[in-house]
Amino acid sequence: MKKFLFFLTLIALLFVVAACGADSDSDAQANEAEGQSGEEADASEESAEDGEQPAEVVVEHELDTTTVPVNPEKVVVFDYGTLETLDELGVEVAGVPQGNLPPHLEKFEGEEYTNVGSLKEPDFEALAVLDPDLIIISGRQSEVYEDLAELAPTIYMGVDTANYLESFQVNVETLGEIFAKEDEAAEKLDEVLAIVDEVKATTDSSDGKGLIILTNDGGISAYGAGSRFGYIHDELGVAQADDNIEVATHGQNVSFEYISETNPDYLFVVDRNTIVGGEESAQKTLDNDLVQGTNAAQNDKIIYLDPYFWYVSGGGLVSVKEMATEVKEAIQ
Repeated sequence: MKKFLFFLTLIALLFVVAACGADSDSDAQANEAEGQSGEEADASEESAEDGEQPAEVVVEHELDTTTVPVNPEKVVVFDYGTLETLDELGVEVAGVPQGNLPPHLEKFEGEEYTNVGSLKEPDFEALAVLDPDLIIISGRQSEVYEDLAELAPTIYMGVDTANYLESFQVNVETLGEIFAKEDEAAEKLDEVLAIVDEVKATTDSSDGKGLIILTNDGGISAYGAGSRFGYIHDELGVAQADDNIEVATHGQNVSFEYISETNPDYLFVVDRNTIVGGEESAQKTLDNDLVQGTNAAQNDKIIYLDPYFWYVSGGGLVSVKEMATEVKEAIQ
């Protein structure tokens, strides 16, 4: 009986010793983990202090808030304004819609770039095969945003026509942050804004008023402040010949009589047929007595704007600069 009790006591002591050892090991592991966590936090703080780039950027845009990897390798761009900005910043892209590429972006027709459909109809099969790290869109693709976002982080970078220059600047700065090109983006922005300031100085000293129209196979639409072409009035300072033009995506339908009655000093013309094709050019459309009797026609101030900059791309480092330059040359 005494031996039996002795063995029971011995076994109990062994369990106690084992439990204490386990607790000690757990404490040691916990302390080690805590130390490693502290070291990682310290390293993170040191990294931030050293100015190293973060791994991700949170982008707030018109359609959502999206977390984007810094320096994504495979980038698909559906917005030609963004495409020209990335090209100016020296950022390579993997895929673009290759139909209707503006002449200044024709290099992206090359076989080294994946054709991802058209501006209005993305090729989801091609996108799935490419497996991009980032997709950039604008208004023409906004309806399929959720479908694109399922394939890769997707951000909207169209310009806000009611706040053109500010949204343009934010877009360029955001791209600079995503691709670690902040200094280059700031330098390019300064160049564009300097030209905008030159145009404003010219328009401030002019009493002339302008009218913006888009011609489309014989039809005419007028655009004013806050519209897709409102950059001329809102940012470049050209006074409107008509302050009551309806702000609409496709402009306000007008007649030759309207142009004659409005009698602009500058008639800015965007010829859509140059882009989409058609039988009647803008020059042919406007070749009539009502238009030719305006101040603009009499003073040789009917300005045919580059439709690729104004209608197809726009909102990028190249187009915003060239658009301002066209207006400056027209009103001098």
